[in-house]
Amino acid sequence: MTDSTRPTGELTLRTLAMPSDANPAGDIFGGWVMAQMDLASGIRAAERARGRVVTAAVKEMAFQLPVKIGDTLNVYTEITRVGRTSITLLVEAWAQRARHRMLEKVTAGTFIMVALDEQGRPMPVPAD
Repeated sequence: MTDSTRPTGELTLRTLAMPSDANPAGDIFGGWVMAQMDLASGIRAAERARGRVVTAAVKEMAFQLPVKIGDTLNVYTEITRVGRTSITLLVEAWAQRARHRMLEKVTAGTFIMVALDEQGRPMPVPAD
C-alpha cells in the first residue's frame, strides 16, 4: 500500500461532489467515486497509449473514508506497468473537505487499461 499522508502519482482529475451524487445522509455513492477514478485512468492511459483505451479490470479497491457533498474529489494516477497492450495504474482518490484545506485519502485501486486500434482490437502500446 502507499503512504496515506500524501497522494501518490500525478493529479489527473478534480471534480466537485454534488447532492445528486449522494444518498440521503449526504455521503457520495461509491460507484460515483469509482467512475471518477475510471475517468482519470482513461485520461492518463490514453495519453500514454496515444489513442483509445478501455478498462479491462479493477483490482484491490476498498473505501477508507466517505466523500461528502461539497468535497472536491482529487484523483491521482501513477502508471506502474506497461505491457504489450495494457497499462496498469495505481489510482488514488483524495477528498479535499469542503470547509477545510485538509486532504484525506478515500480509496485506492489498481486499474488495468487496454489500448485499442480503430477496429476495437487490442493494439501494442507505443514505446515511450
